[in-house]
Amino acid sequence: MDSAPRDGSDIEQLIAERAFRFPSRHFLSVAKLTRPDADALLNLADAFVGLNRRPEKKISTLRGHTLVNLFFEASTRTQSSFELAGKRLGADTVNMSPRTSSMTKGETLIDTAMTLNAMKPDILIVRHSASGAADLLAQKVSCSVVNAGDGGHEHPTQALLDALTLRRAFGDVAGLTVAICGDVLHSRVARSNVGLLQLLGAHVRLVGPPTLMPSGAADWGVEVFHDMKAGLRDVDVVMMLRLQLERMDGAFVPSTREYFRYWGLDAEKLAYARPGVKVMHPGPMNRGVEIDSGVADDPAVSLIQDQVEMGVAARMAVLASLAARLDNGPAAGGV
Repeated sequence: MDSAPRDGSDIEQLIAERAFRFPSRHFLSVAKLTRPDADALLNLADAFVGLNRRPEKKISTLRGHTLVNLFFEASTRTQSSFELAGKRLGADTVNMSPRTSSMTKGETLIDTAMTLNAMKPDILIVRHSASGAADLLAQKVSCSVVNAGDGGHEHPTQALLDALTLRRAFGDVAGLTVAICGDVLHSRVARSNVGLLQLLGAHVRLVGPPTLMPSGAADWGVEVFHDMKAGLRDVDVVMMLRLQLERMDGAFVPSTREYFRYWGLDAEKLAYARPGVKVMHPGPMNRGVEIDSGVADDPAVSLIQDQVEMGVAARMAVLASLAARLDNGPAAGGV
């Protein structure tokens, strides 16, 4: 679904027409979005795809605004994506990490928040290993906070870019059957995707071994499968998850070789899905553990590189919408 015109001036006009004030001061969870909010963000992000594909990609939407990337966990895709998004919108962008902050000297998260707040940033992008860290920071700073992943809780902009990828591949998310497979227990990507995909009208399945499935997963309004082939039968989309060994305190899987045998995506398992099935992965991929290279690199089925591209556009939509709120005040009912 590429609704953005190719002419540069027309693209900027389309972006202006789709300008959207974010419904709240922060973006911490997809649970805060309504269906109209989600559609508005996706429409704006779709226009930014057109901007990002032209030779001159920079506009002045965030000129005069300061964006701080505060990443307590290593991230290549997400941090780079937010940095590009901010710069293409004209923001002054600063990257910070624990290796370059006073937290290595014993400073607390709250102290760091207060120090940053005194520098008067406009938008703070936060990734942290502790669930709830972004929410805690949002309570302590006067700027807008975007959750770029907090522990095993949420990763809302990943869900937004995944929805944009699916909408452009299929035309609509509503009615699709999406299987989210693998390490659901430790996945913030899965939690955010379940919420947003259901909001957009998709049918969601969770597929994985019992040891890697949250105990309350059946209460999420999804179908739960512990057999890969059964879970993939007649689905439109297979979204594989990274096996997060660094979050595992115990023997959740016997070995990565055994994991791939039963839960890794290969051509044999994918054959149970519907014709025209598409494959996704939030990255980074562990080839031969979660997914076979032949599937991951197959242009007929893989949307993995599309997800990377859509990440910049989706995050541009979030930043531009938050900036519109900062510049013009909250929309009716916003906080």
